[in-house]
Parts: sequence; structure tokens; C-alpha cells
Amino acid sequence: MISTWEPEVPGFWQSRGKPTANRNLWISIPALMLAFAIWMVWSVVVVNLPSIGFKYSTNQLFWLAAVPGLSGATLRIFYSFMVPIFGGRKWTAISTASLLIPALGIGFAVQDPHTSYPTMLVLSLLCGFGGGNFASSMANISFFYPKAKKGYALGMNAGLGNLGVSAVQFVVPLVITAAVFGGEPQTWVKAAQTKQVWLQNAGFVWVPFIIMSTLAAWFGMNDLASAKASFAEQAVIFKRKHNWLMCWLYVGTFGSFIGYSAAFPLLTSTLFPQVNPLQYAFVGPLVSALARVAGGYVSDKLGGARVTVWTFAAMIAAVLGVLHFLPHDGNPGSFMGFFGMFLLLFACTGVGNASTFRMIPVIFMTLHQRAASKQSEAVKAQAVVNANKEAAAVLGFTSAIAAYGAFFIPKSYGTSIALTGSADAALWCFIGFYVSCIAVTWWFYARKGADMPC
Repeated sequence: MISTWEPEVPGFWQSRGKPTANRNLWISIPALMLAFAIWMVWSVVVVNLPSIGFKYSTNQLFWLAAVPGLSGATLRIFYSFMVPIFGGRKWTAISTASLLIPALGIGFAVQDPHTSYPTMLVLSLLCGFGGGNFASSMANISFFYPKAKKGYALGMNAGLGNLGVSAVQFVVPLVITAAVFGGEPQTWVKAAQTKQVWLQNAGFVWVPFIIMSTLAAWFGMNDLASAKASFAEQAVIFKRKHNWLMCWLYVGTFGSFIGYSAAFPLLTSTLFPQVNPLQYAFVGPLVSALARVAGGYVSDKLGGARVTVWTFAAMIAAVLGVLHFLPHDGNPGSFMGFFGMFLLLFACTGVGNASTFRMIPVIFMTLHQRAASKQSEAVKAQAVVNANKEAAAVLGFTSAIAAYGAFFIPKSYGTSIALTGSADAALWCFIGFYVSCIAVTWWFYARKGADMPC
């Protein structure tokens, strides 16, 4: 454990802080990529289940795609507070190792088409372990970097970590075509096409990487004494107005990213049955992840609130574009237009993810420094420590609430299609929500004379 950590002191940062912080960041990133891969693996698996003999309804398939979002978001609430209690090194290793449970479980379950639906639901719930990891990972990395570098660090950790979504949607369709880990193949049948697949590889392929990442975290990362805090100390965030406001905004950015990622393959398969969604699904999350890295840099330069306002405006335009290209009243729609608008939407969510997360440390640092502005130097120094602890807890908690997007967006599509025959109603609801996000960001953070300009 490192007992002294002062990233805001330039001499300390250059001599000791920066190398240590970067080492922890570069071990954290692949661990987070694997967490996202396990969390979103059902987005690919569900598309293949009917073709290999699983007799599930469309609504049941949407449930399997959505349930990891529900459990992952709920686990994030608890994971948000784990790093200050257990330490970043220990918790990263433990939480990464837990991914072995759903990875192995899926690998065995999909080999038998008679596996019960409740069993599949349990495995889907267990994939929430991957969703929970994001909250603790972001909270941990936030402790290592100075205020001026937090946008970069959080953007890198989350942006490259988010590549796990793209990775799972790119890798799984490839590895299930060969007997990489042995076992009997399944016969895949759709639209008069027949082939052999090994769907168990969707789970097994991640196992060796999870083991390696767990060992790297245990032996290569650090715990910080200054990050230690009890749950009671962290629970002060529930009294902070800005915690709840940022939860609302992060639902709009990260909640949209993870929800669209979870639902896109199945939505495409439902609306455009002639299209193989797995040829395209990985591109959107890839664009979003890369945009998040760029968004962190831009937000450091221009300010998170300004970037956030314009991002939500662009998201509204993108959703209107999606609506335009959907099938309507005998019109088959345009898949390429639909896909292009979703790429724009994914890019916007990536930028918005970074800009909103950049806002949080700035808000809480400003809040505490204002309160201590007329106090002694010792009190000012403690204010910085308290701000970092609260910001870390808020980063984790807002990510927990936002992760429910991985449940609500797929279910919104499923419910909209079941009730109206189209996804239009769900998309109009998303537009209304984005309008509210613009209003909140502008009033509290972006306008001249705002309560907390950032």
C-alpha cells in the first residue's frame, strides 16, 4: 500500500506519481475490457440461440439480452463503494476473477438445447459481475490522477475499457466457427442455411484472459492509503444535489451507450430480418469507445458542460434520423441509413460519456475548495482529499444508475414492438429524455451564472 499520494503537487507527480498512476491505468484497462465483454456477451449469444435449437420467444430473448443490464447496474451500486473499503488492487483482482463464473457457465449451458430458460436467466444475471466492475474501476483510477488529468485518465480507462463491448461482438462470431476449445458442435440453421458452430466458445474464449488479467492486477497494481474510507464517509454523496443531477445526465450518455450496445443486434434482426446483425454490431461500440477517448481530451480543453450540451443535441438529431430510416407501413426502410444514424448516435454517446465524467471531479473539487477558501492550509489540503473521495464515490454511483440503460433500452424496444408493432414509441421517449438532459446541463452547469460552471 502507498501511504503518501499527492498528485496535485507537481514535484511528486513528475517524480513518483505519474509512472505509478500510468501503470495502474494500463493494468486496469484490459481488466475493464474483459468485464464489458462478459457483461455484453448475451447480446451476441441470444441472436444464435434460436438457430441452434433453443425454443425461446422473441420476448424471452429480449429478456436475456436485458437482464445483465439489470444485475450489472444493481451490482454497481455496491461496487461503487468497494475500492475505498478493500483497496483498488485487491478489489480489481477479486472482481476480475469473478468473471470466470459466467464465462464457464455459458460455455457449458449453450451446448445443450434442453437447458432450461430459468438456468439461462441465472447465467444472464451472473454476467452482471462484468457490469459492476466499471463502477469500482473508474472510482479507483480517479484517485491516482490530478484534477487537470482526470478527464484523460477516466476517458482512457472507460473508453478503451468500453472496447470490450465491440470486442465481444467481433470476436464471438469468429471463434464460434471452429473447435477452439473442443466439444461437440451445434447445427446452426437459418433461412435454409446450415453450418456447424461451437457456441460454447462465446464463454470459454475469455477464460485465459481473465486469469492473466487477475494475476496482473494482484501483482502489478497498488492500494492507496489516502483512498481509504468507510461506507459512512462515502454516503455523504446521497445528500449532494450534484450527485443526483449527474446521475440523470450519465443515464443519458452511458445508459444510452450500453443500452444501444445490448439491443442493437437483436433490434436489427427483428426490424431487418434479411441482415446478419453480427456483421455490423461491433462497429457501433467501437466508434463509441474511441470517441470517449477523444471526448475526454476535448472536455479537458473546452469544459465538460459545454461539450455535454452539444452532445445531447446531436443525439436528438441522430435518433430522429433512426426514426426516418425505420420500416413503416409497408416501406421496408433503409438498413444502411438506420446503421449510419446509429453510428452517429454511438459516437455521441462516447463523447458524452467522457464529458459528463469529466464534470464530476471538477464539480466536487470546486464544491470543497469553495467551502475551504477562507480556512487554513491544512483545511484546504483536507478539502482536496475529501473532494477526491466524494468524486470517486459519485463516479461509481452515477455509473451504477446509468447502467440500468442496459436493461431499460432493450426492454423498451421489446415492449414498443409488442404493443405497437414498431420501435418508434421507444425512440420518441429517448428523444424526450435527451431534451431534459440538455435543460439540466444548461441550467446548472453551462449557462452564464450557473451554480457550478464546469
